[in-house]
Amino acid sequence: MLSQSTMSGVVLDATSKQPLPGVNIIVQGANNGTTSDFDGKFKLSGLKNGDNIVFSFIGYENQNLDYSGQKEVNISLNESANQLQEVVVQVGYGSVKKKDATGSVTQLSSKDFNKGANVTAENLLSGRIAGVTINTGGGAPGSGSQIRIRGGSSLSASNDPLIVIDGLPVTNDSNVGATSVLASLNPNDIESFNVL
Repeated sequence: MLSQSTMSGVVLDATSKQPLPGVNIIVQGANNGTTSDFDGKFKLSGLKNGDNIVFSFIGYENQNLDYSGQKEVNISLNESANQLQEVVVQVGYGSVKKKDATGSVTQLSSKDFNKGANVTAENLLSGRIAGVTINTGGGAPGSGSQIRIRGGSSLSASNDPLIVIDGLPVTNDSNVGATSVLASLNPNDIESFNVL
């Protein structure tokens, strides 16, 4: 019977030298594997000489290691050349990278809008984004819509969302004479909606 060994080590980002948590580490053709912990450390047992160990992580190139009795190794993973570009989302007065946003970000572009004769901007996104509900005020012609994102959460303040148009924050209070701030926009002029 062949003797089996244990190997431990750390998985790092090749550029920043920071540990990578959650890296999949498997022995090709076998049932044993593990993942790296929060500090990038791992321990893999049941190894024998000649095993091919594969390190894989989303956004990084796979790294292969031929096991030949090593007790401890340091593995550096390189970022994949074909990874997605970082998405920058305009938030109010500034911008933030999508990966750094603390909540969900959904973008609805013109190809995703509701088709047909849409007379208000609210009609473009009605029923298209999870967690966003749009109720028309009584159904009367020209009545404004009530927009709620993930339900009402305020007891004393308004539950209306902050609407930012081309970097300028607006509210229904600032749009005197109109039923809704979005009613003053031509739906054909809207390129996309970002909902945070």
